[in-house]
Amino acid sequence: MFHDRTHAGQELAAELQRLNLPDPVVLALPPGGVPVAVEIARALEAPIDLLLVRKVAAPGNPELCVATIVDGTPPDVVINREIVEAYGLDDDALRLLVKEARPESDQGRAAYANRRRQLSVRGKTVILVDDGVATGTTVKMALRALRRREPGAIVLAVPVAPAEVADELVPEADRIVCLSRPGRFRALSFHYRDFPELSHDDVVELMKAAHLARKAALTAKRREG
Repeated sequence: MFHDRTHAGQELAAELQRLNLPDPVVLALPPGGVPVAVEIARALEAPIDLLLVRKVAAPGNPELCVATIVDGTPPDVVINREIVEAYGLDDDALRLLVKEARPESDQGRAAYANRRRQLSVRGKTVILVDDGVATGTTVKMALRALRRREPGAIVLAVPVAPAEVADELVPEADRIVCLSRPGRFRALSFHYRDFPELSHDDVVELMKAAHLARKAALTAKRREG
């Protein structure tokens, strides 16, 4: 059990430091992944950014995801073929569902308007971070979208995930760093003593502090050099 997301991030950072990953870039899945990712970025002295993911729900069933819109310029739309085929959706129906979901995706991006220009991941070691994985659907779609952006390597870093879900994600990343893989997985909050909900404002403040800390660290290095 982790004390909180900050503690989980510190534990993950210690594992990642041992890997000596070249040219790392840390991407956090908000909101829960942000405080975890902040600790990793600080320890690795790496740039940090957000990766926003918006599910496109199946008709009449908001729990099922037919596609995912992953933030980018332009955004990536990753199709969940199994669900699309199960619902018998043709291309026109799928395009309409994605079109209807785009405004909410754009609103999510606007909520983090204080973000800097999105970091390029081409040729970099991308470390995708969340505070845990339950079903793995969102993370899987995010990893597939990142693969299209031609990174040097993709590392998924999460504190906890069900053993079977972690196994399913192995083909999607070059490496998975997962501190706990319970065979019997309960709610994600069960693995933390303190697991508060995070608001948009919380995320903006955490990212602002992370960018300021990195700027100060880079300035100090230049002076030393």
